[in-house]
Amino acid sequence: MIQLGVNIDHVATVRQARKTNEPDPVWAAVEAELGGADQITVHLREDRRHIQDRDLRVLKETVTVRLNLECSLQPEMLAIACQTLPEQVCLVPEKREEITTEGGLDVVGHFAAVSKAVQQLKELGIEVSLFIDPDAAQIEASHKSGAHAVELHTGAYANAKPNDVANQIQLIKQAGIQTRSFGMRLNAGHGLTYRNVLPIAAIPDMEELNIGHSIISRALFSGIRQAVADMKMLIIRGATRSDNS
Repeated sequence: MIQLGVNIDHVATVRQARKTNEPDPVWAAVEAELGGADQITVHLREDRRHIQDRDLRVLKETVTVRLNLECSLQPEMLAIACQTLPEQVCLVPEKREEITTEGGLDVVGHFAAVSKAVQQLKELGIEVSLFIDPDAAQIEASHKSGAHAVELHTGAYANAKPNDVANQIQLIKQAGIQTRSFGMRLNAGHGLTYRNVLPIAAIPDMEELNIGHSIISRALFSGIRQAVADMKMLIIRGATRSDNS
């Protein structure tokens, strides 16, 4: 069954706006689990704009589902990942000035560094995913790097004009077929909402969706537990469509 990873970064964003101790993203993780989250996802950024080192340490000690750490290839970030030992690390590109991750990791252009990081993490028993665009060359390079999984960047789909949505879905489907042909796990995320998640959840062999902003936005009105439960229901509905196709 397809898994839902709930990204709780933006709970920490609210906290850091006042540099105080609330709302605590660790509390959010508990509520997300109670709502049905299969995984808790956090992005420890180099500038610590939201998630802090303390958050990661406490989450590792308290989360009862899988912990997925998103981080860059920067040596400090990799060292923290190796010390924390989350169940999964997703390697992502990172720029200080960006509001959110703007595109996939260029595995082709940074193959040596990516491969070294993948092996470093794998030696510690950490599952490794690479956040990439749905591009054939990037998928092949991800396979050659030794990564267990790819997380397809769904931003182009999420931002597509109505006349381009079908094309973007087809690109992700083809990328999914290629990913599975290499024996890698197929994950996806970025820009997924309650309005657009169904077609992505319905893609055959999709194993994991990581969703944050939309869930936390809804949680402002309904609470995190209910917001996660609502998203989980939609993902299961989409996966059922795939099973019946």
